[in-house]
Amino acid sequence: MTAIQNRYEFLYLFDCENGNPNGDPDAGNSPRLDPEDMHGLVSDVAIKRRVRNYVQTAFANTAPNAIFVEHATNLNTKIALGHEKTGGMPPFDSQAKKWKTTKGKANDAKDWMCQTFFDVRTFGAVMSTGPNAGQVRGPVQVAFSRSLDPILPIDASITRMAVADNEIKGANIGSAEFRAWEERQSEDELRTMGRKSLIPYGLYACKGFVSAHLAQGTGFSDDDLAHLWEALLGMWDHDRSASKGVMSCRALYVFKHVGTDTDAAQKVRQAMLGCAPAQRMLDFSQPGREQPNAIIEVSHHPDLQGSPRTFADYVVTPHPERLPAGVELLIDGKLPE
Repeated sequence: MTAIQNRYEFLYLFDCENGNPNGDPDAGNSPRLDPEDMHGLVSDVAIKRRVRNYVQTAFANTAPNAIFVEHATNLNTKIALGHEKTGGMPPFDSQAKKWKTTKGKANDAKDWMCQTFFDVRTFGAVMSTGPNAGQVRGPVQVAFSRSLDPILPIDASITRMAVADNEIKGANIGSAEFRAWEERQSEDELRTMGRKSLIPYGLYACKGFVSAHLAQGTGFSDDDLAHLWEALLGMWDHDRSASKGVMSCRALYVFKHVGTDTDAAQKVRQAMLGCAPAQRMLDFSQPGREQPNAIIEVSHHPDLQGSPRTFADYVVTPHPERLPAGVELLIDGKLPE
């Protein structure tokens, strides 16, 4: 696979309606937020997880689009497989209690991992946790997503119309004993209370970066790039859960650096290095934070009363005429027709 030859940035808009877009384990799994201004946050890890899940579903977890960081797996299993596929496991030093991996052997395993796993080629990976296969710095990076308006976290109490009591235990306990216990209880004892954390609505913006130079080290190709755009556009449709509410992709604006020079070699160099700083494309105008000459403008709908509750309460306007020289705007990963 030939690595990409262009630098990219992307602005990804997604929303959440009556759900929890990204729970914070340090806050009882309440929606993440910035406590200073109450804007919602979604971690970079959450976005990458859903990209991985989509690619795993779309390609049946097979090479070259298998997934390294799978749910509930041991990463060392795949690292060891990388060594086995490239000449066998390195010798184990029983005194030091670690594998003695040469640089060449680690590089061979690393190359195999890059060729086999989409997420290693894309996001990079630390593969030195067991039989060392080195570290890979991925060409695709995303920042924390942030809501355009403040969010209102709500704790909704719910009633569970059954219990899972574990009071009865023993070697000879079976369904008859559980049923007998159940029949001795009052109806109220067979119900319990719970809660759900949610936000009524939030529109989030995610900023992402794709480095052509780092892609040379992992083999991240144009096909991989197409799979990334496909995942961002469709991943929420394969991530439904009771806690997530309704989450949707609303827009994907991709900025492709193509260069301006008349000399072919110099133009390729410009396309890889970029023709403008990332903030020139990604500093978008938004309600209360207007940016002069912004390429993407997001504003409240003129008829909005109160807080936004749907995507229809926003107006998103791209301005391709404001692009810097040598940069193209791709909408949903494609050139506008």
